[in-house]
Amino acid sequence: MALLRTTLDNGLVVLIQEMHTAPVASLWVWYRVGTRNEHQGISGVSHWVEHMLFKGTDRWPAGAADKAVAREGGTFNAMTWYDFTTYYETLPVDKLPLALEIESDRMRNAHIDDADVASERTVIISERQGEENSPLFLLSEEVAAAAYRVHPYGHETIGHLCDLESMTAADLRRHYDTYYRPNNAIVALAGDVAAVEAQRAIERAFGGAESGPQPPPVTAVEPPQRGERRVVVRGAGETDYVDIAYHIPQATHADFHPLTVLNAVLTGGSGFLVGGAGITNHTSRLYLALVEEEHAVEISGGVAPTVDPGLYRLTATVWPDGQPETVERVIEAELQRLQEDLISDEELAKAQRQARAQFAYASDSISNQAFWLGFSSIFADHSWFATYLDMLAAVSAEDVRRVAQTYLTVANRTTGFYIGHRRSG
Repeated sequence: MALLRTTLDNGLVVLIQEMHTAPVASLWVWYRVGTRNEHQGISGVSHWVEHMLFKGTDRWPAGAADKAVAREGGTFNAMTWYDFTTYYETLPVDKLPLALEIESDRMRNAHIDDADVASERTVIISERQGEENSPLFLLSEEVAAAAYRVHPYGHETIGHLCDLESMTAADLRRHYDTYYRPNNAIVALAGDVAAVEAQRAIERAFGGAESGPQPPPVTAVEPPQRGERRVVVRGAGETDYVDIAYHIPQATHADFHPLTVLNAVLTGGSGFLVGGAGITNHTSRLYLALVEEEHAVEISGGVAPTVDPGLYRLTATVWPDGQPETVERVIEAELQRLQEDLISDEELAKAQRQARAQFAYASDSISNQAFWLGFSSIFADHSWFATYLDMLAAVSAEDVRRVAQTYLTVANRTTGFYIGHRRSG
């Protein structure tokens, strides 16, 4: 059956996809709030509010919902990223009413009290400190902060330590009350359901939720970068890393799909937030030039769909006793080759196959289908998901060269090195 899409009277967008491959349903509730909606002083607040929604409601005290879903053999979790916060349950289809009850309740009735906020502060700060044990996190954070002067994409979703130490329960409640409204939300459902009946069940569960004022618009516009920016992070460990970032357009821009194919040429394909396993990059240009030649242990690249213009990232783990400078030179040479010479028809077809395969792995399950229904509606609409493969197939070799020339320039680049202590002296 075709996708059923409707909007309830309170503004809630509902997307339902029938998939009769297994007696399972996956429900995702998406809120248009994430890193993009934060500023200095409350960085990390969206992720913290996500944690607080597991503290329970009057109807579902802390831990009760998790146990109820687990008893039915389901999964129950959430995630926060640049443009969204989402909560989901995947469970036997006859238990879908349980998921609807949990999510409709905590849309407006979550407990965010002073004592729970105080106890969760320790958890959030510990999570932040755990991330800081990763050289790649430290490097990524510095590169993003250097690449963005204005836009909130420049800070990590976990937030800055000073903000995590100073935010109050009132800050979290204000954030929750502003963004956790049906007119700022999307319900995406995929599974062994009858779409019309499921739509009625969703309306019964969520229809009584009160809409609120439209959240404040995000007005930050990152200005063009006018010259290369470079950062060097020195820290623990014996391994060096290279992270190179280029500003690229948002997901709805015509150049997004050519950039996705370009990344497949260079690194074998982009990973996604769900799925994405199972594809090797051993025939990609940068793998052959870096890993096969023992300049790097691994190389990866990522083109992520975002609401506002984002970054194309290339990340390499330097070979033991290798040099980040060598890795950088090899990458530059391969990028220059892409800018000067058209890729062959054979290489284009291979890159398109890899990009399609990555997408297939990331959308093959019922849960992942529900994910993409909602996620694509955050930064575009569900038709972006539906036409993704056709858009990849339409990319030409000239498109790949053109976007390489347009975006992979020195002036548009932020380069970061992580230097382990063996070279830190």
